[in-house]
Amino acid sequence: MSPSRVLVLNSGSSSVKYQLLDMRDSSRLAVGLVERIGEETSRLKHTPLVTGGGSREWNGPIADHEAALKAVSEELAKDGLGLDSPELAAIGHRVVHGGKSFTEPTVIDDAVLAEIERLIPVAPLHNPANLTGIRTARALRPDLPQVAVFDTAFHTTMPESAARYAIDVKTADEHRIRRYGFHGTSHAYVSRATAELLGKAPEEVNVIVLHLGNGASASAVRGGKCVDTSMGLTPLEGLVMGTRSGDMDPAVIFHLMRVGGMSTDEIDTLLNKKSGLIGLCGDNDMREIRRRVDEGDEEAQLAFDIYIHRLKKYIGAYYAVLGRVDAVAFTAGVGENASPVREAAMTGLEELGLAVDRELNAVRSDEPRLISPAHARVAVAVVPTDEELEIAAQTYALVGQ
Repeated sequence: MSPSRVLVLNSGSSSVKYQLLDMRDSSRLAVGLVERIGEETSRLKHTPLVTGGGSREWNGPIADHEAALKAVSEELAKDGLGLDSPELAAIGHRVVHGGKSFTEPTVIDDAVLAEIERLIPVAPLHNPANLTGIRTARALRPDLPQVAVFDTAFHTTMPESAARYAIDVKTADEHRIRRYGFHGTSHAYVSRATAELLGKAPEEVNVIVLHLGNGASASAVRGGKCVDTSMGLTPLEGLVMGTRSGDMDPAVIFHLMRVGGMSTDEIDTLLNKKSGLIGLCGDNDMREIRRRVDEGDEEAQLAFDIYIHRLKKYIGAYYAVLGRVDAVAFTAGVGENASPVREAAMTGLEELGLAVDRELNAVRSDEPRLISPAHARVAVAVVPTDEELEIAAQTYALVGQ
């Protein structure tokens, strides 16, 4: 029997998230996280899902990503799932930015690594960490296929009219300035799962996907292909997020420099880490914000209202872009769990055929489900995302070829 396991790695600047899946039935064999890499207080939490045992946790210094992956390999080996297993078919890596170069999952070689490195200026926080994870994994298993699955790839089907910014073309091309979009593996998975929920092929369905977590993005998906998305050159553009401002007049930056005397780095920190919900009310956890709203907190109420107002603007805009909408799908931490967000986002959009059934909306479940009234013109769905499964599936499909 040919190898069927795929190890999915998501390498951050100081963390590694991982899952081991068996693609014969898409089952998870193990999941885990290494965090605070490079610190004395590093932590590894490993959960085997095939042995019936509980989670194992290790605390202590982990110097770098190489040491982290070696520790992960050792934990997997304890369960008979080590990186040296002949059943391991490939390692799939999440890579945040693939630019225009990478439109689909790609087997990693030296040329691919060089191109990912060349894209660091447009993804300075993410691509370096992704590269470190890839290089470490290649050193540990140089004989094994390693596949890069790009957050931006799903959005490369956008027409130029959606991807281009209205600035000087020569300047834009020289500095690779355009709308790339992010959360692509989630948007791909959820748009396809929504079509399945409706009993249709992806090619038959137009979907607005709302990926609402601490980072948040919307996409317009026509017949299985993205035609517009809210994030742009970076993940800063678009919806109101946990700590990011989303859409804003660019002249605010010049104003803060000239009048506020702020540096580029200070403005970067403000817009990416001190804005959005946390900037508006001091909290970026929607559960806490809703608790405060229920207690009559006006600051939290305004933050919630701004969040919903921006969300509705994008729903309306993408309705216009698509022309016909078959479904709106909520996903990610907030989208899957915050029923007040879903209800508020749909309220007032009844003329567009959008509404939620309060009883259905209140149900908590890990399964894809409809929350719109029976016979609604447009389906409203909650579809739990599964980016790791999407990365594993894309990796395995490529290696199988």
